[in-house]
Formats: sequence, C-alpha cells, structure tokens
Amino acid sequence: MRARAAAATALLAALAATACSPGGSDRDDTADTSEPGPEQRLTVLAAASLTETFTELARELEAEQPGVEVTLAFDSSATLAQQALEGAPADLLATADTRTIESAADALAAAPEVFATNTLVLVVPAGNPAGIESLDDLAGATFVTCVETAPCGASWAALADEQDVEAEPASLEVDVKAVLARVVADEVDAGVVYATDAVAAGGAVETLDLPGAEQQVTSYALGLLAQSSQPGLAQDFADLVLGETGQRVLTDAGFGPP
Repeated sequence: MRARAAAATALLAALAATACSPGGSDRDDTADTSEPGPEQRLTVLAAASLTETFTELARELEAEQPGVEVTLAFDSSATLAQQALEGAPADLLATADTRTIESAADALAAAPEVFATNTLVLVVPAGNPAGIESLDDLAGATFVTCVETAPCGASWAALADEQDVEAEPASLEVDVKAVLARVVADEVDAGVVYATDAVAAGGAVETLDLPGAEQQVTSYALGLLAQSSQPGLAQDFADLVLGETGQRVLTDAGFGPP
C-alpha cells in the first residue's frame, strides 16, 4: 500500500514546491528509470489523533481504487486549519473538534460533517511509577497536556477548571501524539490524551478515567477543501470515513459515534 503519513508543514511545503516547479528540464528523459507516479494523488490534512485510523482507511481507499495514492499530513488541528486557509495544496481537512474546522470555513467547499467523538483520559507509564490514582495526585507529579489552541488542550482547560485542578503541567505539547510520546518514553509521570490514544499505545501505558470527561466530549469533523484538485476523490474518502467501513475502524480504535 502506498498511503504515506508525514508531518504537515514539511509535507505541504514539498507539495507546494512540486506544484510550482517548471515542467521542462535539461535532463535526458530517456534515461529516467524511475517508476511511474500515481494516476491520482489525494492529500488529507488530519488531526494527530487520527493517525492510526486514517492510515488504515487511506490504505483501504488505495486498495479499492488502484492508481490512487493517499498522502496524509498529521498535525495539530489549529495548525492544519490555518494551512487550509492559506491555500495549502490539499483536498480534505479533518479536525478533532467542530470549532476548529468552523474557523477554516472560508477554505471549505461545503459544510463540514461530524464523523466521530472522543473523550479525554489520563495515561501514565506502564507500572505507574509515580503512583498516580486521581487528579489530586497531579499536584506532586510531572504531567503534560496539549497547548490550548489544540482541541485536546482546550478540552483539558475546560475540564481542569470544572474540577478545580490547580496543578500546572510541566509543558504544553503541540498535539496529543506529542503528549503520548513523552508518557510512553517515561519522561513524565502522566499525560492527558484522548481515549483512542490510550488504546493505540496498548501496554505501554495505563489509563485512568478523568472525572467530568464525559461532559467534555469532542466531535471530529471533516470537510472538502475549496482548493482541492481532486474533489471527487476527496468525496470518496469522506464517504469511506462516514460509511460502514470507516465507522467500524473508528469504533475499533475507541472513538465514539458521531
């Protein structure tokens, strides 16, 4: 399967450079032994917490449509929304909340659609070396969360306020995968991530439910981009996510229904 995942900023810069490069060159084309490129390329901007599920669905689309290559750019939802507004060469935007995708409304070709939900949990390294059992234990621990511009950070800020959490995180990470990576590496005592990230980490972490998290459910939404060069293919991917296969993949990963 050819589905490729990459950091959004570097990937989009490369795609933009390719799009703007001149068509001719001085090289001898007869000496080109490289394999032919895909007949169609789809570029999807997606929230970091969708890494595993969208990678699986991209491979599914490629299997269904030979000649199609799906390129996935994962990052913070806020970063991706801004890139979409700036005309990034992409076809579809998927964010971890509706507020962020609505902020990119000027870049969308149609109204966005909600396709999944998620909730926050607290994860600790396997074995829970700091002995964290509740939010009260964060006062004497080193923990990390997302920046508040990211949906995971905004949800945590609301939850912390509601639960009167006074402990301050040791750092604010760019997205939820960065938070998870620090916990898995045993660099911190705990981290606030989505339930799906805890599932993806498997035995590398232990999961603690957060009181009040069920009141801070985040809704994931996707929308076709106005600058898309592959609107039909973008709709095919959206239909896959919203359809039976996509919903099964999302449910298996721990996402809730739309």
